[in-house]
Amino acid sequence: MENIDPFENVLKQLEKVNKVLKLDEGIYEALKRPKRFLEVTVPVTMDNGNVKVFTGYRCQYNDARGPTKGGIRYHWNVSPSEVRALAAWMTWKCAVVDIPYGGGKGGIICNPKEMSDREIERLSRGFIAAIYKFIGPELDVPAPDVYTNPKIMGWMMDEFSKIRQHYSPGVITGKPLSIGGSLGRGDATAKGAWYTIREYVKYLKWDMKKTTTAVQGYGNAGSYIAQFLYDQGSKVIAVSDSQGGIYNEAGLDPYKVLEHKEKTGSVVDFPGAKNITNEELLFLKCDILCPSALENQITAKNADKIQAKMVAELANGPVTPEADEILIKKGVYQLPDFLCNAGGVTVSYFEWVQNLMNYYWSADEVYEKLDKKMTKAFWDVIAAKEKYNIDMRTASYAVAIQRVVDAMKARGFGY
Repeated sequence: MENIDPFENVLKQLEKVNKVLKLDEGIYEALKRPKRFLEVTVPVTMDNGNVKVFTGYRCQYNDARGPTKGGIRYHWNVSPSEVRALAAWMTWKCAVVDIPYGGGKGGIICNPKEMSDREIERLSRGFIAAIYKFIGPELDVPAPDVYTNPKIMGWMMDEFSKIRQHYSPGVITGKPLSIGGSLGRGDATAKGAWYTIREYVKYLKWDMKKTTTAVQGYGNAGSYIAQFLYDQGSKVIAVSDSQGGIYNEAGLDPYKVLEHKEKTGSVVDFPGAKNITNEELLFLKCDILCPSALENQITAKNADKIQAKMVAELANGPVTPEADEILIKKGVYQLPDFLCNAGGVTVSYFEWVQNLMNYYWSADEVYEKLDKKMTKAFWDVIAAKEKYNIDMRTASYAVAIQRVVDAMKARGFGY
């Protein structure tokens, strides 16, 4: 895919929504810049006895509405621009679902596939030791992201608690259940996406049982959304992962595909399906396309080939601003990322609340609260879309950014 600066996308999207909201110049300038950006060095003794030095980042973009919130990713392509962009998107995401957080994000440049568990643990604890003064339940609350998981969050929470010398489960979300994790967190991103897709299908007066779906990315979010849509009657015709994709016009059973992936390491070569590339999946004729992998998958170079009627963005930033304009002109229905995939951060918020109360909810209670949050967020965006006569992404930004601006003004940020 194209090499696109993610933060440039943030600025372009912000410029577009500013034309609708007509923000004060000072507030607009403040929204274009992160409040704080940390770069830290993390030396780690590897299993062979050598010391390897890693670079980590943490961006706290805007805390007008509350503590900053966002994941920590371990990836070889982590960059300052990516972290800034993801932190900005987290700011809008928390605001659009109306949870009392600002936006943050973190990342470490590494290849966890080439590291042992012990090395990853030392890296994780070292990163927390480097940033502990700037995080906490009332400051900045990290969570899992690409190539991080509940086990890593447990190590991070433990390291913070040791440094602070008291048990502090609320510093991190996405933890194992045994140390303050929340029921319903594992499939929260996909569950939230399902609620917004369900509401959009109602709005469009479609019959879910007559829809077809293609899912790019078959990790946590992608595999779950395929299952949820399949369970509700949509025909899942294609899925893919980092190795490639599979297609069957007659439909796939996403549960059996997941079993195949767990056995072989990929969805590729699933019996009865045709192997396709990730790009070929994007261009399939279908009703619902769910990009659930990395950013910048649909760009100005390929957007005109998209045949899906709806693009539901479970990944962060999978559609570039230039591609956005093309899809809008084509009449493609949008579920923008920071609305569609906000289920994860919403249940993270529920986990944090439960940690602070030291009182825990059942899975049904979590899903019920998530459904209410996501459904209200969707219809808030529809209301803005119809009020301003704008596209869904700009409407989502308008709702989110107005809430951030209202908080900035209420707190007297000098504007």
